[in-house]
Amino acid sequence: MTTKDKRFPLKLSSVVEQRVNAGKQVYQTTVLPQTAMKNSVQNISLRSGMATNNLSGKKNALLAGGSPPNIVNSVVDRSHGNAVVSDAVRKAMVSRVKAQGVLDELVLAALQAVPRHLFIDPGLANQAYVDASLPIGHHQTISQPYIVARMLEILRNGAKLNKVLEIGTGCGYQAAVLSLIAKEVYSIERIKALHELAKNNLRPMRIANIRLQYGDGMLGLPQAAPFDGIILAAAGLEVPDVLLEQLQIGGRLIAPVGGKAQVLKLIERISIGEWTSVILEQCHFVPLRAGIG
Repeated sequence: MTTKDKRFPLKLSSVVEQRVNAGKQVYQTTVLPQTAMKNSVQNISLRSGMATNNLSGKKNALLAGGSPPNIVNSVVDRSHGNAVVSDAVRKAMVSRVKAQGVLDELVLAALQAVPRHLFIDPGLANQAYVDASLPIGHHQTISQPYIVARMLEILRNGAKLNKVLEIGTGCGYQAAVLSLIAKEVYSIERIKALHELAKNNLRPMRIANIRLQYGDGMLGLPQAAPFDGIILAAAGLEVPDVLLEQLQIGGRLIAPVGGKAQVLKLIERISIGEWTSVILEQCHFVPLRAGIG
């Protein structure tokens, strides 16, 4: 998809509805959310001669089975203390994730393509490619790379993803990874400041297939529905019915459910009025909240 003459974010009216049927294999796994984070790359300044590739410009090669796109290769970022973050470091991170059991090569390639250090606080830049969650303010964390990869592996289930909804944009990192494995990505953030931070993080990458929305994630995004994949990055006592209705037949929804004791639930819509659900693992997420702030 070209980014020529497109502005970020794109309007919802530009969407063309497409549907696919997802497979029904269930993965047994523990999944935690990709949550909100503080913008750490305001006013990014890249010196001339440094290699920076367009994320969306490399998407087709990735989906066609080519080499993972190298979005930032040995980039020196002034906002991160002039630390050099190379493609080799991301490859090592992905190797560790794969060793933990994530086998979806498309997901692994997408994880390698996105520069995680551009989404975290400058003070934590040296930990960007450690397989760990990191504190990011707003009482939230950015999930460890393994968790992000596993979540997307479950969502994709080996099938093509045309349209995905993410509830909880946070810093925009998972949305960026999603943009390489799905044709269209919609992401809702209820906290205005975080919505703006995600836009600031993603704008320099010129990703044409992400639509960011400021609003109440518990309401979903009916104007863009149905979706063949929905991810919730926070735990409610139950999955809102309105989100189930926005899932297309054959689509999959991943959500943490519960209060103090939470379980990860995988829901699949099998007909107009019928859904199946499977409890995967115990987990712990931030609470799902209604409204905007």
